[in-house]
Amino acid sequence: MRLAFDADGGGPTLVCLHAVGHGASDFARMRERFQGRFRVIALDWPGQGNSGPDRVVTSAARYAELLRGFLDAIGVDKAVLLGNSIGGAAALRFAASHPERVWGLVLANPGGIDRADWLGRTVCWLLARFFALGARGARWFPAAFALYYRMVLPGRAAAAQRARIVATAREVAPVLAQAWTSFSAPEADLRSLVPQVSCPVLVAWAKRDRILQLRRNLPAIRRFPNAKLETFEAGHAPFLETPEAFDASLERFLVSLPAAALLRH
Repeated sequence: MRLAFDADGGGPTLVCLHAVGHGASDFARMRERFQGRFRVIALDWPGQGNSGPDRVVTSAARYAELLRGFLDAIGVDKAVLLGNSIGGAAALRFAASHPERVWGLVLANPGGIDRADWLGRTVCWLLARFFALGARGARWFPAAFALYYRMVLPGRAAAAQRARIVATAREVAPVLAQAWTSFSAPEADLRSLVPQVSCPVLVAWAKRDRILQLRRNLPAIRRFPNAKLETFEAGHAPFLETPEAFDASLERFLVSLPAAALLRH
């Protein structure tokens, strides 16, 4: 398994985990912003960015497993994890199973904590079908994918990154199809893990998200033992769409962590 990553700075480690179909480049600006005080690492999930393909089907469970191996491989014993979408679900899984390795958790519209009902399963099935058709070479897919991402990342500040993602439509379609198929499986429901996450948690929610709606996720968010919710005028990734507001929120969270967490890495 060949995984690529970007890293900048020194000090306590902040590991950034992107949404499926994106890449470590989502966090390029954040690496520059925080590298003076943190070692900021952004990982490319398999088949995305500069990472090689995976031999295992895409899912949050698989990504949590890869995250553990990745941190072991680069010698990170403990870190703050920042995860968006499936990256948030992987971070949540990891924090629940390895609490001793996580100083704090930043969840930006994470998967896995929505209600597991017929509506959620239907949306997952429809999107899995959409991406599967793209993976099979449907001629209309690139244009439809571009329209889809106008909904996912509507913020003007995300325009450049949105264009990069849209340009990889056919390349990432198979991974997206696998991921959306996995989201409707029973093991994708992580709500039972929420009370087990004892570290400080910042839930940064893009409240214009049409798929992961805040009202459907609030019951699970309220079950975190030590969490704060902040909302942003964004579609799915507040650090891309409202970067100044997100940076200020992240800054407040990081300085609120116990002093020991900021001195050791």
